[in-house]
Amino acid sequence: MQQYSVSIDDIRSRCRIMSDGLDSSVLRDKLLEYLREDIGFGDITTNSVVPSDLVAEAVITLKSDGVVAGIRESIYIFELASVEIIEHVYDGAVAHKGQIVMKVKGPARSILTVERTVLNLLMRMGGIATLTRKMVDEARSINHAIKIACTRKTTPGFRLFEKRAVELGGGDTHRLRLDDAVLIKSNHISAAGGIKEAVERAKSSTSFTKKIEVEVTSIDEALDAAKCGIDILMLDNMSPNEVEQAVSSLSEMDLRNRLMIEISGGVTPENLKSYAAAGVDIISMGMLTHSVKALDINLRITKTWIST
Repeated sequence: MQQYSVSIDDIRSRCRIMSDGLDSSVLRDKLLEYLREDIGFGDITTNSVVPSDLVAEAVITLKSDGVVAGIRESIYIFELASVEIIEHVYDGAVAHKGQIVMKVKGPARSILTVERTVLNLLMRMGGIATLTRKMVDEARSINHAIKIACTRKTTPGFRLFEKRAVELGGGDTHRLRLDDAVLIKSNHISAAGGIKEAVERAKSSTSFTKKIEVEVTSIDEALDAAKCGIDILMLDNMSPNEVEQAVSSLSEMDLRNRLMIEISGGVTPENLKSYAAAGVDIISMGMLTHSVKALDINLRITKTWIST
């Protein structure tokens, strides 16, 4: 009889021969970190209860409607654990309660050992993708060209997957890291001595390939920042009416079409459409990642047999 089990060392060794580029390498390292965190020195419950030569089929099923995200990551984890993927839906697909999103076959011990890591990814990423898709659809019912973006208010160590989930939901990832673009916020302005001073320093010390964005909290600040020749203007914590006034003032001074306008702060599902109608280009919402409800998903073993 063939003996089946999975350990973190087994998974690590398979990772070394599965890398197919930078993206795969980053994915590998992150998923190994999550597996290492959960498995520790081994799944003592599964290894003591489940026969080593038991093979199983299992299905992952949605218990609520939503946008599926995390399939790529789940496939990677299962394959590292020598579990075969029989069928699956694709990331970004809209699925319904009771729908099977993945079916797998392999060592029962392996399936049970990686089950929670797989479900955590699918549940968290699916919740983010689902909320993002809802916000995108609602905003674009008012303004078909508007972008819904997330922020850097992400879970430490999980940003790569949360940002990917936003993208799968139809949203924009905004800055992935601090080195993506210059975003001058209120504290930067205070430390630099003013908007003009902050922008001038950014322009003189940052590559021309990096966009410069400035956060402002009033119409006067918006006009001052726009006159500095920035790429993106962020209107922070301003009401829909204030945003409309700011856009109008920028248009009157022939500044509106020289930059993109983003709004952030205080945007909720209840007032989203009002902001979408205010004439801006981007709406960023921290709640897409910091306050999202996970999708309800489970894994169930449907068939078992002893390997021969």
